[in-house]
Amino acid sequence: MPRIRLLSLRDGAEAATGTVIVIDVFRAFSTAAAAFHAGARRIVMVDDVDQALALRDRGVGSHCLGERGGFKPDGFDFANSPGQLLAGDVAGKTLIQTTTNGTAGIHAATGADRIYACGLVNASATAAAVLAGAPETVSIVAMGRGGRERADEDELCALYLRGRMHGRDPDRAALARLLQTMTPPPNPALIDSDDYHPDDRTICVDVDRFPLAIAVGQEDGLLVAEVERA
Repeated sequence: MPRIRLLSLRDGAEAATGTVIVIDVFRAFSTAAAAFHAGARRIVMVDDVDQALALRDRGVGSHCLGERGGFKPDGFDFANSPGQLLAGDVAGKTLIQTTTNGTAGIHAATGADRIYACGLVNASATAAAVLAGAPETVSIVAMGRGGRERADEDELCALYLRGRMHGRDPDRAALARLLQTMTPPPNPALIDSDDYHPDDRTICVDVDRFPLAIAVGQEDGLLVAEVERA
């Protein structure tokens, strides 16, 4: 059994070592998992909106997805929305994602031996993939909001992950019900802008909906995510 560390926010990502699991439930890695479920081949995770657009212009990827302040940046193809990606035509395609918290945490985890991107939707698959690699140390990083404020959904996902790696079977339905009452409602302006799909909240708390882990590795100076199935 690996030594498991629970960390939070950007400082936690910067301090993380060993195999690092970066958590962003609402909505970055729920969106990434939905994209892979819809057939996306790879996701290039970047830390800058302009870089995402430039990479698409160079043909590195076909679509940009993500957010700033929750809203889809100008010129992007998809918002940071699992509901949009499940309905999107992304099969076989390479996507480019940038978000305020999730992909920022991936880039901050410079001390990692290996990185996984995780939400509640793919938590058990992530736990199984990590254990299959027999790491000595696992750092679980709940990214929270803006790198400064802890988020209940990310912290609870971290506890769920640790429980799964310890061989326990937490009550998924109870966790989903708890989060439905704890997490704040989305900004009404997001819904009005269509950058928050009506199903996003339900998808994000659907524990273990997608049986896939998202492994992130270096390729030509970029951080590239691909599916890893346990």
